[in-house]
Amino acid sequence: MKAKELKLMNEPDLENKVVELKKELMKINSQIAIGTIPKSPSKVREIKRTIAKIHTIKQEKTLSKNKKEVSKRND
Repeated sequence: MKAKELKLMNEPDLENKVVELKKELMKINSQIAIGTIPKSPSKVREIKRTIAKIHTIKQEKTLSKNKKEVSKRND
């Protein structure tokens, strides 16, 4: 997924997306552990990157929310 698409999502949607991606990653990892080759080996890397993007976006949103609160208190 693109970062722009993820930034438009709200917190619960982002959390659901992380859960969905982790389930998919677990399926692929279990296939690898068994010894079968997954249909798309590059999918593992893509999923991990998307999860990292989501965590980064959540952190950015939290920091911007905290900055707004601090600036309101100082006014």
